[in-house]
Amino acid sequence: MELILKREVVSDKITCRVIGVAVFVVLMALGAFVRIPLPFSPVPLTLQTFFVLLSGAVLGGRLGLSSQAIYMMLGIAGMPIFANASSGFGYLLGPTGGYIMGFFAATMFLGMTMRHGGGSLLRIFALMCAADAILLFCGIIWLKVLLGYDLSKLFLVGFLPFIPGDALKAAAASAIVFKMQPRMRQVF
Repeated sequence: MELILKREVVSDKITCRVIGVAVFVVLMALGAFVRIPLPFSPVPLTLQTFFVLLSGAVLGGRLGLSSQAIYMMLGIAGMPIFANASSGFGYLLGPTGGYIMGFFAATMFLGMTMRHGGGSLLRIFALMCAADAILLFCGIIWLKVLLGYDLSKLFLVGFLPFIPGDALKAAAASAIVFKMQPRMRQVF
C-alpha cells in the first residue's frame, strides 16, 4: 500500500509545471473573492497576497510570473476574477491597480531569491515579508499617482491596515514552503 501512495500521479515535469501555473491562476481568482472592504481605504483586504507569495516561492520567477500574467489577462479580457467580481482593463486603473502590478514584482523577487534555496523557516519568512513590502510599496505609489494622497495618508490607507493580515499570510505561506522544499526541488 505504501508503494502505491508514493507513486507519482503526474511524472512529467512539464505537465506538473503547467498544472502548477493553472492552479495558481485559479487560486488568485478565488483569493479575490475573499475580500474585506475597509471603510477608510479604497483598497480591500483580500487573500490574493497569500497566493502571490506562494506562487513566487513555489513556482519560481518565470512560472510564477506566468501565473500572474495569465490571471491579469483573464481579468482584462472580461472574466470577473478581480476583487468584487470586477474585470476589464479599467479595473487596473483604479485604486487596486498598483497592488496588482505589485503582484508581479513580489513574485519575481521571491522567484529569484527562493531559487537559491529557501533555507530556514525564518529566512523564508523574512523573504516573504520583503516581497509583501514590495507589493505594498507598488500599491501606495499608484495610490499617490491616482489620488494624490500625502505620505501620511498613503501610509494610513494603503500600507498600515494590511500589515497584520499580510504578516499572518506570510507566516502561513512560509510554513507551507518550508515543508514543501524537498518536493519543490524535484518538480520545479
